[in-house]
Amino acid sequence: MAGYPNDYSYQQSSRFHPQQAYQQQGYSPQGGHQGYQQQEHSPQGGRQQEYSPQGGRQQGNSPQGGYQQGYSPQAGHQQGQQGYQQDYYNQRNNTTSPGADYYNQRTNTSSPGSDYYNQRANTSSPGTDHYNQRTNTTSPGADYYNQRNNTSPVGVQNHSLQRQQNWPEHQAVNLQPDRSIDDRANKRRSYRHIELTNGNLVLDCPVPDKVLRNVGFTKGDEFEHMRYTAVTCDPDDFIKNKYLLRPRIYGRETELMIVMTMYNEDDKLFIKTMSSAIKNVAYLCSKKRSKTWGEDGWKKVVVVIVSDGRNKINQRVLKVLGAMGVYQDGIMQDNVDGKPVTGHLFEYSSQLMVDKEFSIRGSDKKLSPVQVLFCLKEKNAKKLNSHRWFFNAFAAQLKPNVCVLLDVGTKPSGTSIYHLWKAFDRDPGVGGACGEIKAELGTAWLNLINPLVASQNFEYKMSNILDKPLESVFGYISVLPGAFSAYRYRALQNTAPGKGPLASYFKGEAMHGSSAADAGIFEANMYLAEDRILCFELVAKKHESWKLKYVKSAKAETDVPDNVAEFISQRRRWLNGSFFAAFYSIAHFTRIWSSGQPFYRMVLLQIEFIYNAINLIFNWFALGNFYLAFFFLTQSTIATLDLYGREMFNFARSLYVMVIITVFICSMGNRPQGSKKIYILCILVFALLMLTMMGCAAYTVFLSFKDTDLKSLTNIKNALKQAAFRDIVISLLSTYGLYFGASILHLEPWHMITCLVQYTLLIPFYVNILMVYAFCNTHDVSWGTKGDNGSSGGLGSAQVVPGKDGKQMMKVEMLHEREDINAAYDDLVKDLRIKVHEEKKHRDAATKKEDYYRMFRTNLVLAWMFSNAILVVFFTSDTWNKYLLSKSNGDVVFNPYLTFIFWSVTGLSAFRAFGCVWYLILRMIFG
Repeated sequence: MAGYPNDYSYQQSSRFHPQQAYQQQGYSPQGGHQGYQQQEHSPQGGRQQEYSPQGGRQQGNSPQGGYQQGYSPQAGHQQGQQGYQQDYYNQRNNTTSPGADYYNQRTNTSSPGSDYYNQRANTSSPGTDHYNQRTNTTSPGADYYNQRNNTSPVGVQNHSLQRQQNWPEHQAVNLQPDRSIDDRANKRRSYRHIELTNGNLVLDCPVPDKVLRNVGFTKGDEFEHMRYTAVTCDPDDFIKNKYLLRPRIYGRETELMIVMTMYNEDDKLFIKTMSSAIKNVAYLCSKKRSKTWGEDGWKKVVVVIVSDGRNKINQRVLKVLGAMGVYQDGIMQDNVDGKPVTGHLFEYSSQLMVDKEFSIRGSDKKLSPVQVLFCLKEKNAKKLNSHRWFFNAFAAQLKPNVCVLLDVGTKPSGTSIYHLWKAFDRDPGVGGACGEIKAELGTAWLNLINPLVASQNFEYKMSNILDKPLESVFGYISVLPGAFSAYRYRALQNTAPGKGPLASYFKGEAMHGSSAADAGIFEANMYLAEDRILCFELVAKKHESWKLKYVKSAKAETDVPDNVAEFISQRRRWLNGSFFAAFYSIAHFTRIWSSGQPFYRMVLLQIEFIYNAINLIFNWFALGNFYLAFFFLTQSTIATLDLYGREMFNFARSLYVMVIITVFICSMGNRPQGSKKIYILCILVFALLMLTMMGCAAYTVFLSFKDTDLKSLTNIKNALKQAAFRDIVISLLSTYGLYFGASILHLEPWHMITCLVQYTLLIPFYVNILMVYAFCNTHDVSWGTKGDNGSSGGLGSAQVVPGKDGKQMMKVEMLHEREDINAAYDDLVKDLRIKVHEEKKHRDAATKKEDYYRMFRTNLVLAWMFSNAILVVFFTSDTWNKYLLSKSNGDVVFNPYLTFIFWSVTGLSAFRAFGCVWYLILRMIFG
C-alpha cells in the first residue's frame, strides 16, 4: 500500500485473505521481535541472503526459513541433510524456491507463507510432508490472493513446479492418511489479523473448489465465500449490535423465511427436511408466470437452520452442511475480546443438496441456489430460544412477509410451502396457516404393521378431515403445529413493549429456562404447548382481525413414535400442554370481544369456544365415562347370561380396576423407559377389554331387536323406541359412519381400511394410560432435554490487537490455505459416506423437581381421580340401580346416563360433520 515500504506490508479487510498480514517494524503478528528486513527486500523478518519466502538466515536456496547451511526444506540448523533434500536440490539446482519464484513476480507483496511459517518455525516433519504435497501447485494463498486483489498478472496463478517421477519418496514422517477434519484443521491453522466489521468479528472464507462444481453459478461473493459471524449478544440485541445479514447487505427483499429447528437429530432426519426445503425453493423458482416468484425467486427466500447447542448437535449433520458449503470446521471462536460467543452464524448461498444416499447433487437435479443461514447456538437453551433467535434477530432484520416453521424430521411435499404461501397471498386477512401433517408410513406402508403407527396415522388423518376444517371455518385453529406451519410476520408483531403475540409466546422461555423454579406450574405446563398460546394471542390481538386457516393442499410427512416408551413421553407433553392451554384460552375468551374482529366472526368464535369448553369437560371425565360405558354394557349382557357368564364379566370388571391401579402406580414413580414391559402388558389387557366391550354392545343390540322385523317403517319406529337400538346403534353409526362418510368426501378412505381396527383397540390406551401418565407427571415441565448453563469451550479465542490509524484488529487462528480447505472437504465427504451403525441412546436419570411442582401434581391427580371416582360410585350404586328398576319397565339396558353419553357423542360428531362439509364447500368456492 502507498506510504509503506515493501518490507512492511499492511493489509486489512473485513474479509479473510490468505495473504493478509500485519507487520510493523519490530512487531510480529505472531508475537516476538523481528528485525528490520534487509538483503534484497525480503518479505519476511530476519536476515536473508537469498529470495527466500520465509524468515530466518539462509545461505542456500532452501524453501523454508531458519538458519540453514544445507539444502534442507525444513527450518532449523541442519548440517547438510542427505536423501530427499539433496536429491531434490540436485534436480532443481537452477530453480529458486517456489516461494522465491512466486516472490520474484510479486516483489511488492508479502509472502503468503510468512504467517504460516511463523507459527511453525521449529517444526520439521509435518512441514516437509506439507511441502512434498505442494510441489506440483502454486501456493493456494497466492492463487486466491491474485483472484481477489488483482495485484499480479494472471500468469502468476499458473506457475507450478513439475515433480519428476524418479524423485524418491520422503519417509521422514508417516502421516495417517485418514485424519479427521479437526486434526487436519489443528495442524494447518495459523493466525490472521482481521479488521472488525461494525465492531464485530466477521470472516468471509473461500469455499472448497468442489463446492463450485456441477452448479449453475460460480461467480459472486455469496457463492465463492462462506461468511462466518461470531455473535456475542442476546438475539434481542442482534440489530442493536449492528450485525448484518447477507440479504440485507445485498439489498434484497425477503418474501419468505423458512426456519428449521433441531436439537440432536441425526443426519438422516436433517437430510429429509433440508432436501425438501431445497426442492420447495426450486419449485418457487419454476413459477415463471408468478408476479412474486420466477427464475430469481430464490433471492426472496432465506432458509434458516437453528441448532440448539454446539455440544448437542449431531456431528454428521455438520458434515452434511459442510458438504453443501454452509459450514467449515476450525473457524468458530469461544469468545471475541473476552465476550463469550452466544451463536455461531454461517451464511452461504448453496447450490448443492445431499440426498438420502449421501450423494451430493447439484445442477443435475435442476436445483436453484438457496440462501442458507445456519445458526449454531453455543448453549442448549431449548426450542423457544431457537425461535427467538429466528424472530427477534434474523426476521426482525430481513422483515419477511411469511415465516414457515419446520421441525427437523418433517418432510414437506415438493409444493407444500408454495401452497402455504399462496394462502397468505390470496387473503390478506390470514395471519397463520397450517397444512396436513401425515404419519410417515414407509415403503409400501410397511410401518402400518406396527399398531402404534397405525393408530397415530388414523388419529392424524381424522384430525385433518374433521377437526382442522371445522376450526378453519370459524377462523380459529386451536393449534398450528410447530412442525409445519406458517405465520404472517406482520401479524406477530407486538402491540406494545412486552405485549402482543411474540411477547406472550416467548414468556415460556423463562418458564422453562433458568428461572423455571420461579414460574407458576400452571403457566409452565401451559407453555409446553406454546404454539397454542401463539394461535390464541394472534386471533385475540387488540384492534386487529387476523384469522387462521387450514390449507389441505399443503402436506408434510413426519416421523411418529414407534415404541411405547417414546410415545407415552411425547403425549405427556402434548396432553398437559393442550389441556392447560385450552383452559387458558377458554378462561380468556372475553378478549375476543376487545379485538378488532368483525362482529359476525366474534359470534362464530364464541360458538367455537363453547364447543371447546364442552370437549374440555368430556376430556376431564373421560376416565370415569369410559369405565361406566364398560360397566353398563357388560351389566346388560350379564342379565341375559347364566352364572358362569356372570362370573366371567365380574372378573373382567375387577381386572379393569386392577390395571388402572397399576397404571397409576407406575405413572407416579417410574419412567416409561424403565417400565416398558408393564405398560405393554396393560395395553394388551385394555385391548382385550375393549374387544369384550364391543362384543357386549353388539350382543345387546342383537337382543333388542332380534324379534323385530325391520322391513316395514312401523317396525323401524318401534325399534327406535328401544333404548339399546336407539342409544348404542345411533351413537356408533354417528361416530363410525361419520368417519367413513367424511373420509370418502375428502377422497381419502384408505386409513379406514388399514388403521380403524388398531385405533379402536387402542382407545383404552389413549384414555386410561396416556391421560393417567400425563396428569401424574404435571410436575415435569421439561422438554426431554437438559439445558447447558456454561460455554461448551474447546474453540479458539479472538483477541484484539492494535491496528493502523487506531482501528481495532482481531487476531484469529483459523484454517486458510486453499489446499487445506479442499483436503478437509474431501475428508468430510468421505466420512459422510461411511455408514454409521445406530447406537441405542441411554437417557440420563430423571432430574429433581421442585416440591411445589410435585405438590401441584398430587393435588391435580387427587382432584381428577376423586371426581371421576365419585361419578363411577354414584352411577354404580344400589340407589341408582333401584331408580333404574323403577323407571326401566323391564328394559334391562335402559340407563339415562349412558343415553346422555351416547347422544353427546352423536351431537359432537354432527357438529364436526357440519364443519367438515362446510369447509369443502368453501374450498370449492374460494380455493
